[in-house]
Amino acid sequence: MAFDAEIRDQLVETVRRFVSEKCRPLEGQVDQDDEIPQGIVDEMKALGLFGIAVPEAYGGLELDMETECLVAFELGRTSPAFRSVAGTNIGIGSQALVLFGTDAQKEKWLPGIASGDLIASFALTEPEAGSDAGGLTTKAIKDGDHYVLNGGKRYITNANKADLFTVMARTDPDTPGAKGVSAFIVERNTPGLSVGPPEKKMGQQGAHICDVNFDDCRVPAANMIAGEGEGFKVAMSVLDKGRLHISAVATGMSERLISEMVNYSLERKQFGKPIMQHQLIQAMIADSQAEAYAARCMILDAARRRDAGENVTMEASCAKMFGTEACGRIADRAVQVFGGAGYVTDYGIERFFRDARIFRLYEGTTQIQQIIIARELARAGEKGLL
Repeated sequence: MAFDAEIRDQLVETVRRFVSEKCRPLEGQVDQDDEIPQGIVDEMKALGLFGIAVPEAYGGLELDMETECLVAFELGRTSPAFRSVAGTNIGIGSQALVLFGTDAQKEKWLPGIASGDLIASFALTEPEAGSDAGGLTTKAIKDGDHYVLNGGKRYITNANKADLFTVMARTDPDTPGAKGVSAFIVERNTPGLSVGPPEKKMGQQGAHICDVNFDDCRVPAANMIAGEGEGFKVAMSVLDKGRLHISAVATGMSERLISEMVNYSLERKQFGKPIMQHQLIQAMIADSQAEAYAARCMILDAARRRDAGENVTMEASCAKMFGTEACGRIADRAVQVFGGAGYVTDYGIERFFRDARIFRLYEGTTQIQQIIIARELARAGEKGLL
């Protein structure tokens, strides 16, 4: 649904206050403990943040893409682990059901996803298949009114907390590439499904990724989404939306880092004056502001186009590539502006530097976005549309 300006502003302001008053004071604790306090999770549920992309009919807020990005900007202004708690419910964990699920599937699972009582996860990546989604080897072989899944997934966000997994598996082993892949909802308590321990990571402590393994895991055929062989279409449809969301989160982090740089440089003195008065410091901050502003404009333009029904595959990839790469540069400049303090844990800048790095990898690496952009341009050129 499209939100009117007043309701949208109220929602964004509510999320801004939650981030400022509740999340930011806990950033260091979350990084140290590698866990989001349950009280914060409960508040996120009460705010409806688990269901922002779920239709109202199933208990969600059903935000349009522009409003979702405005909320994501605000969530990006704190440690990204907070957003990650609800991130899979907002995006790749729920959107396959929202876009392609049957009425029965939606009624069974979407209300719990919207409330946060069910955590949904997206199981696509494998040891030998990540960016090459068509190269996955997890198999789902038909056996009566069930499919039997065998294989393993890697780096699955929120897997240790998940109640549901959207799993991509090969239903036709004789068909190579994307055409033989199907999508399934697999419940956590299904015999044969096991989840490994959380991986130790460079950054984003408090957000967990794990292996998920399937050993003769019997899944009802009724849990298939969109039909046999339609899994790749499901995955790609979900990723377009997710790329805009992630680019907005990264840009929110960029804006937070700019505010930290400005405030610090106004207080910190060298050579008898605040370092903000030194032109080379000004240049780093000005470059950061220009890049963050450009990213915000790209994201909102693409979001509005998507809300208008346009195909935004190329625009989403442009926004994701530019916004996340800009965030990496801005995080690096923030360390430079803070100098030695930027390398010390107490100031939190080194944490953001580590946290920012993953943005250029998940929801498709920068290099995958480059391939998509070039492919979309080639298609447009072949049709005489350029």
